[in-house]
Amino acid sequence: MGMKIELVQEIEGSILDIGGGGEGILGRLYGSQVTAIDNCQEELDEAPGGYEKMLMDGTALTFEDNRFCNVTFFYTLMYMQREEQRQALREAARVLRPGGRLYIWDAEILSAYPEPFCAELDISLPGEQIHTTYGVVKMDTQDRASIEEMCVAAGLLAVDTRAQAGHFYLHFRKK
Repeated sequence: MGMKIELVQEIEGSILDIGGGGEGILGRLYGSQVTAIDNCQEELDEAPGGYEKMLMDGTALTFEDNRFCNVTFFYTLMYMQREEQRQALREAARVLRPGGRLYIWDAEILSAYPEPFCAELDISLPGEQIHTTYGVVKMDTQDRASIEEMCVAAGLLAVDTRAQAGHFYLHFRKK
């Protein structure tokens, strides 16, 4: 059994989901509100339909400034090295409208090398249960505090932070 995450529809307006291929959790939940990007075409092909999907690097977004009401990272930052995380969060802040919201769900990673780090999740959506495992091998560690610091450095204000059993949820707002 994995970490239990229950998601309900509570985000209003347009959503850019960075790393939204694969299971496409936010796309499943919010449908046409979502523009999902992923840097891997196979992940986009694997994702369910009902929302826009684009091949794009989260560290070099091609969207104009202030384009989205919301940006989400659902277990995406764990696949990036620290400098890539910093750049992706700066890009997220850039494409957020003033007053826009950033939402992050991810895991604390103390070690992901030489053995991979795996995050096993049981995700509850309205009318749907998803069990999945996200795994990564990388040299960098990751914790809630470091991601929070990067968000603040990108000009975002903390709204809510939660941590449980090695996983965290962060909610920030653009000034």
